[in-house]
Amino acid sequence: MMDDRTSFAADPVSGDDLALLSNASRNAINRLVRCLFAERLLDPDALLWARDGRQAWFPLWASRRVLHFTDLRLAPAGTLRNRGQIEVLDAANGRQRIDDPAALMREVAPSLTFTPAPDGIEHLLRDIDNSMSNDILARRARESWSATLRQQIAVAGARGFLAYLEEALPTHLAAMTLDQWGALEGHPFYPTWKAKPGLAPKDVAALSPEFGARVPLRIAALRSDWAYVEKMPQVGSYLEWFAANFPDLWYEWAEGLKARGKAPEDWLPLPIHGWHLENFVRREFAAEIESGVLDPQGPEIVTLPAMSFRTMLPETEAPRPFIKLPVAIWMTSEQRTLQGKSIHMGPRLSTLISDILSKEDDLRLGLEIFTEELGAILRHPETGDEHPGRFLSVVYRNVDALARQDRMLPVTVAALLTAGPLDGRPLICELIARAGSESEATVTAFFRAYARTVVRPALAMYLLYGIAFEAHQQNSTVLFDDHGMPQKLLIRDFGDARSFTPLFKELGYDLKPFSRKGILPTTFDDDISPVRSFVIDACFVCHLHEIALCLTGEYSLTGDSLWRILREETESAFEALRPRMQSDAFWIEEREAFLERPWPTRSVLRMHLERYRDYRVEHHLPNPLASAQ
Repeated sequence: MMDDRTSFAADPVSGDDLALLSNASRNAINRLVRCLFAERLLDPDALLWARDGRQAWFPLWASRRVLHFTDLRLAPAGTLRNRGQIEVLDAANGRQRIDDPAALMREVAPSLTFTPAPDGIEHLLRDIDNSMSNDILARRARESWSATLRQQIAVAGARGFLAYLEEALPTHLAAMTLDQWGALEGHPFYPTWKAKPGLAPKDVAALSPEFGARVPLRIAALRSDWAYVEKMPQVGSYLEWFAANFPDLWYEWAEGLKARGKAPEDWLPLPIHGWHLENFVRREFAAEIESGVLDPQGPEIVTLPAMSFRTMLPETEAPRPFIKLPVAIWMTSEQRTLQGKSIHMGPRLSTLISDILSKEDDLRLGLEIFTEELGAILRHPETGDEHPGRFLSVVYRNVDALARQDRMLPVTVAALLTAGPLDGRPLICELIARAGSESEATVTAFFRAYARTVVRPALAMYLLYGIAFEAHQQNSTVLFDDHGMPQKLLIRDFGDARSFTPLFKELGYDLKPFSRKGILPTTFDDDISPVRSFVIDACFVCHLHEIALCLTGEYSLTGDSLWRILREETESAFEALRPRMQSDAFWIEEREAFLERPWPTRSVLRMHLERYRDYRVEHHLPNPLASAQ
């Protein structure tokens, strides 16, 4: 089944794509509207609403014009979703419809509540335009992939897409198919969610997970004295670990070195993304190749790129570790390097969390992690400089959590919100339907179980140990049982996870921090607020809030019933943890921050418009739990 997807690569946009272009433009406009008001770059309090609560007008005082929204929906957390047309009304009663994001930004630019960088709007529109082109490519490919799947599901007689994958594939490959399937829609607050400027359309299709891509990795060789290696305690040497986990690759790699007159024990096998090797490494590391520090020859392995684009799972019947790599491609306004922070902190945090879980029976029942067992980065043997190594590095992530024997299905959260191939409904609906009903009572019971599954472990790790998971839709996987009910949270990606030292140190744990000039810290000693913000932004805003929005819209639920459930489950988690927390004062402060005060979240659009002069700009959303009592 999965091999068929490699034929879905799309051509550049043609004149036959008017419907797809219109859809892409509408998607981009709707994302912009949501971000502009959420970040208060346009003041949402200035909106004038019609009595029906759908039409709204926004005055553009600087240009003496008015934006008219024919269907604008206000949801909890101050979420504004555009579902209709946008018109510009001028002083002479003229009307002009806005059909593309560039026109929208031109209209609102003079009325923004801050001043962008001189080239900020130009760069934003360039990236949005690229996002739209890639959106068209991806949705055209998705139509073909869906048609193929519908035929295969019918032939197999499966009761749904998820059921088909469970029956047709080993669990790790079924989970990876769903991960790629969920890569279509992207981060809910990124207006440039598919931007890959500088990457040709054929390469976008060949390398991106939403196309079901297969990507070759080259197993190059790096002189061991030019590498820094970080590993979990159970890992022996890098060479031993690699040989045990990739025996066939190891043999071919070592024999190749010997044939070139080199001793394998003097080298480390270093996977390099195929595109990255040919389009960046051979040019930028020519001196290292010439001097014998890096040998780019070696065997290859075919991998499936995960939702993050540069985390790769070998396409093998027996599960092999994930391989996370740098790729010198600008995506959603950042170059996807793999810095020393990720190499150092991934295994360290994996060790700390594993130690905690080994002593926490209740927490272990509801939480699993993808441990990052081993990492390596190019480091100059004399100066210790790792900066160039952000383009020559690797982190290996254990895949055991996907190789399940308990009949539970791991689903990356973003896939739950992505339309399935059979009926176009979000895949989460297929899980709910397994109860035999999709009544309001069934939906709310499902969401209560889901919220509990996510909130309890995420809050326990934060409130007891000061460890904040980046539990957004990409990094969170939920394990579902045969009845479609959520049972366990599975978390990945610890290179950027934040932690508050005093909490875990008080309980006898230690974590060596990573500190480098120019790299934002992830370990904090004096102020817990950056750690708390991480939990609220990723887990509550980008994950649980989006699940509640999806289910409320899909099942036409009235009011804020799901946010009331989320409040109740959050309150329950706080009550359960209170006896073990550092102090009553800490409990009260944190409870108020999660349940009552406005929620902090990243100002992604503002950062883009300011050309990323500050990567930690935040804004605050109305707390939907405070209003859901």
